[in-house]
Amino acid sequence: MRSIKILLTTCLLLLMAASCNKKLDVDTNAMANEDTEWKSLDDTRSNLIGVYALFRAALATNNDYWMWGELRNGDFVSTTRADLKAVIDGDLNASYATLDEMKSWRRFYAVINAANLFIERSSEALVDPRYTTLNHDVDVAQVRALRAWAYFMMVRIWGDVPFITNSYDGQFPAIGKSDKSVILAFCEKELIAAADILPFEYGVLDDPILPGLYYTYGLSRFENTLISRNAAYALLAHVAAWQGHYADVDVYAQYVLDNYSNSNMYYLSTDDLTDPAGVFYARGDYNQLLGFNFVYGHGETGTSGEGHLESWTLAAPLITKPKPDIYVPVNIINATFTDRMDQRFGIDTLNGLPRTAYFTNYNAEIPIFSKIKVLGDGGTDGQFAVYSSAIIFSRLEEITLLKAEADAVLNKINGINGALAMLNLIRNKRGESSYDATVDGNLIDAIFAERRRELMGEGWRWYDQVRYNKITKKDPVITKLIEQGGIYWPIAASVLAANTNIQQNAYWNNK
Repeated sequence: MRSIKILLTTCLLLLMAASCNKKLDVDTNAMANEDTEWKSLDDTRSNLIGVYALFRAALATNNDYWMWGELRNGDFVSTTRADLKAVIDGDLNASYATLDEMKSWRRFYAVINAANLFIERSSEALVDPRYTTLNHDVDVAQVRALRAWAYFMMVRIWGDVPFITNSYDGQFPAIGKSDKSVILAFCEKELIAAADILPFEYGVLDDPILPGLYYTYGLSRFENTLISRNAAYALLAHVAAWQGHYADVDVYAQYVLDNYSNSNMYYLSTDDLTDPAGVFYARGDYNQLLGFNFVYGHGETGTSGEGHLESWTLAAPLITKPKPDIYVPVNIINATFTDRMDQRFGIDTLNGLPRTAYFTNYNAEIPIFSKIKVLGDGGTDGQFAVYSSAIIFSRLEEITLLKAEADAVLNKINGINGALAMLNLIRNKRGESSYDATVDGNLIDAIFAERRRELMGEGWRWYDQVRYNKITKKDPVITKLIEQGGIYWPIAASVLAANTNIQQNAYWNNK
């Protein structure tokens, strides 16, 4: 698949075109004419956006992003879907089509192959006088960051994976897995190099890094769509956190906190977080630090629900669906949201009624998780649901809590940038009282409890539990999974059959 024009006629122009149909089932063997692909600025633009489109598809297909990060041992339970229940219960060898597909890393290697090809060939388009060296350097930096992100995602999901930095026409070589530590070191190196070149914003006339229009478009076209310098540092912070390198996390996260205003970002109110036209809508008013959006006006949305958690969580009275596929039980809601003044969920001290920004029908047998509810063009009319919420990997509140986590581990508790200040910034923003050890317990516990509340439904619950237990070892079940490699997913049978140099992750051999 050497010259992939990845998704190009269906989702290729997800950033550029006025409309396109959303398609998430990627044909990784799509071919393009080798003689004409890298001759102009138009060719590089198409291939660059193709890499983004492939990555979005890798996360969105079957809602795998939430299967990997939110459901396993998480807060949601399944109403009727046995496949989702199997993931929630950690029964990852269960025989379901959805599980079989998500055990395959094929979609991530499609991203990586397209990225490798772009890095190798894009300079050929410099023969086009419109395609400047600066434009090319920024394009390559984006693709290097995307490739690093793809590898980071795979390491979190499968642990050791094959490491490939060259493009291939047709089939990948049958190579074995590389150690995850080697791959994560590569990710960090690549992201640092990319961050030095990436701008804070795209298409800004007076930007000191990349001045002027970008591919003939201004800021409104690209904001929260392409990887920025701040996004690269946010990703660097997570690469370091997964390795337990908290001194590096502190530095990388602090960079974002020092520079987020350069990307027009601000801390979200609870209304910004839960409104149908808030942060999960389209480009989120510049507040999606890193992720993928689905813009209704560009025809990137649809009724299938792939890539949209609300297709599983919403039901009547918000849409015509009688009950959701998954929901958060009342006992978990009550145990998670412990401050009566919490704007996300709390109890009004005047009338005793629940305050339920995150939930609808709290008093019903099955509460509806309605924090994310972007239907159509920012509305909530569910008669004919057109799902269009963004997949947000990180936002300013998330990286602030990661900074608090790092500083607590490093015992940097006090001060303007210390763990307490970072935690209380988010708590107070949500109406909670400031941290009190006598009420909230251990500081590390309180920080992860706040991440659980703030990031519910955003794909973090499983990974947060892994990091928390690497630090505290409080949960013997997850601690044992960490020690035995059970935190990683089994590898798809189709992958093992195609490459005899790949062995199943040992923990799952006899499960």
